[in-house]
Amino acid sequence: MKQILVLASTNPGKTREIRDLLKEFPLDIKNLTDFGPIPPVVEDGATFDDNAYKKAAFTARVLGYPAMADDSGLCVEALDGAPGVKSARYAGDHATDADNVARLLTDLAPHDNRKAAFECVISIAVPTGAALTYEGRCEGIITREPAGDNGFGYDPLFFFPTFGKTFAQVPMEQKAQVSHRGMALTQVAEEMDKILEWIDINMPRFKQVPCKD
Repeated sequence: MKQILVLASTNPGKTREIRDLLKEFPLDIKNLTDFGPIPPVVEDGATFDDNAYKKAAFTARVLGYPAMADDSGLCVEALDGAPGVKSARYAGDHATDADNVARLLTDLAPHDNRKAAFECVISIAVPTGAALTYEGRCEGIITREPAGDNGFGYDPLFFFPTFGKTFAQVPMEQKAQVSHRGMALTQVAEEMDKILEWIDINMPRFKQVPCKD
């Protein structure tokens, strides 16, 4: 019997990626579109770990199945780790990728230090609140102007020295091999047998009570 694992996301691309990565395991991977609407989670944590756990634990508690969530972003050394957990809304709550890229370039203009890292935290939680955490980190350099049409977010600014290109200048499959999310997901795949055992131990057990006349 396959174990249901809910992704705390409605992103079909992310769902396909994770299903493909974990296809060898006895998992039935669903996402939030497979269920009725649930209240949104406010991602107001101070760290990626806070937000990933908050999403995973809330989803698991509401739906009654183990859930997996991730939170990630760009941390720039010269900006004391910004934009960090606010990466998606760095230029405002309704900012586009182009808005965020423009603000980052403006804020970094006075700095010669262009070192940065993409960071990702994946949390797998059960309805009781217990959780496992996996992390990935990818270091690079912020360019002075965008380059490339692939990817999304800050990819056009993130120069990866091993490739000699920005993340937006390489195919998504190549980026996934070294990306922060790819590294974290690889750890999940490598430990999935242990994760399934952990889920089995930590899922709540409901006692069956016979009907009385």
